[in-house]
Amino acid sequence: MQTYIVSKGDTLYGISKQFDVPVETLKRVNNLTSNTITIGQTLQIPTNQTTATYTVKAGDTLYKIANQYNTTVNELIELNNLSTTSLSIGQQLKVPAEESSSNNSYINYTVKQGDNLYKIANQYGVTVETIKQANNLTSDLLSIGQILKIPTTNIETGYQEYEVKAGDSLYSIAQKYNTTVDEIVKENNLTTTILSVGQILRIPTAESSTTPDIIKECFGEGYEEPKYETYTVKRGDNLYDIARRYNTTVINLMDLNNLTSTNLQIGQVLKVREIS
Repeated sequence: MQTYIVSKGDTLYGISKQFDVPVETLKRVNNLTSNTITIGQTLQIPTNQTTATYTVKAGDTLYKIANQYNTTVNELIELNNLSTTSLSIGQQLKVPAEESSSNNSYINYTVKQGDNLYKIANQYGVTVETIKQANNLTSDLLSIGQILKIPTTNIETGYQEYEVKAGDSLYSIAQKYNTTVDEIVKENNLTTTILSVGQILRIPTAESSTTPDIIKECFGEGYEEPKYETYTVKRGDNLYDIARRYNTTVINLMDLNNLTSTNLQIGQVLKVREIS
């Protein structure tokens, strides 16, 4: 990276042409949410950006590819002079392949309503200052839709990606990958349990490889996990009322659903009792 101090008459477009770097790259690297720049502002200019070639496969979308290469849809559009977001199988796309001068790597995070730096830092196991330094932030204020670079050097990325299909629900996906709805919600910072076909979810996998062995060791080869009656949380529900309704206790519900708090979300699916 090199730095550039904005002078009178400068525009992002002009600076991008001067350094042969796409406007969207400048915006991403400098955490800009608009094309507005001010005189005296210091911009980070990638000096060693290269591109790689990606071949579009069945099921690919620009969002999915952008997420894979830590970039944005707009940057891919600009980099490839695309006039549409539609892709064709076999199509060749340029994707950013920036070399880093340090051992740090990053993932992109899009700020959502209700987010703050402390919440995001806590979610990814880093500090607020680490995020501010990585994104050249001078305040704690965030904007919805803003893209943050989250350093992953010290993050254990125990997850895999899953593309939502018709008929999927958080509960069915959690069951399929031997995790919980709460873990998927937390991993993806979801504010609703409603899913969209084609949506990419990060599925925690850190413990999934050991769980089957533990089950076999404890219960034997013929063990089958019990089936449970479930309850979908509605507005005004709380764990105490649900426990009373199903003649159980709050502690049992928390243990059964691996809950770490008594907070519930509308649409959340809870196991309430075993079906004999």
